[in-house]
Amino acid sequence: MKKLYEKSEIWFAVMWIIIYVVVCGNLRNLGDDSPYMMLGLIVISVLMFAFVKANHLEEKYGLNHWSKNFKAMLYLIPLWIITTGNLWGGIEAEYEGAGLIFAVVSMALVGFAEELIFRGFLFKAMLKDGKPIVAIIVSSVTFGMGHIVNLLTGHFGLETFVQMFYAVAIGFIMTYVFYIGKSLIPCIISHSLIDVFSKFNRGNELAEWIYIGVVIVTSVVYCLYLRIHSPACRSYAL
Repeated sequence: MKKLYEKSEIWFAVMWIIIYVVVCGNLRNLGDDSPYMMLGLIVISVLMFAFVKANHLEEKYGLNHWSKNFKAMLYLIPLWIITTGNLWGGIEAEYEGAGLIFAVVSMALVGFAEELIFRGFLFKAMLKDGKPIVAIIVSSVTFGMGHIVNLLTGHFGLETFVQMFYAVAIGFIMTYVFYIGKSLIPCIISHSLIDVFSKFNRGNELAEWIYIGVVIVTSVVYCLYLRIHSPACRSYAL
């Protein structure tokens, strides 16, 4: 694993994307409340974090400090607003008992794993070899396309493609926050809470469409704001 990383960080990231999509795509067929889903995500998360820790890459992937330029990012208020979206239509637990615990832990780990893979491994690899704007776009779009894993669990049609588009919008916000703040921690917290809250979503269709619209609009406005007002973003050219 270390040899692949040293040879090509991009292919290292691609390897983890494939592992994650294949493993989670199959395990999600068992349900998010499955203990096997939780165990699979624990294994993936532990292996990735162990690699980062063993190779002293915590600083590189922003796992050992909070965001810098906090004020310049409007204290991440737009990020925290969209984090709550799955609760806007009301709160109702999707599972009960142990199943709910398994689902909550799994969703929290999904947030960690996906942020480390897409914002950490992939984005940093592309940032090293190309322009920041290219790295931001590829990381965000790949993250959204990664949600095609839902097709493997029987979620066909408009719902899946809308989710992919929404995930791209989320991806842009998370990537900009990481690029400017140099910390993956806010992204992990927000992403994990979004996924955890999805298991307490009452299923109000109108609220869900409002949430998707707010996410897309917020992504465009917030990313443009960061692009214009952040020195880190002003320093690169399109």
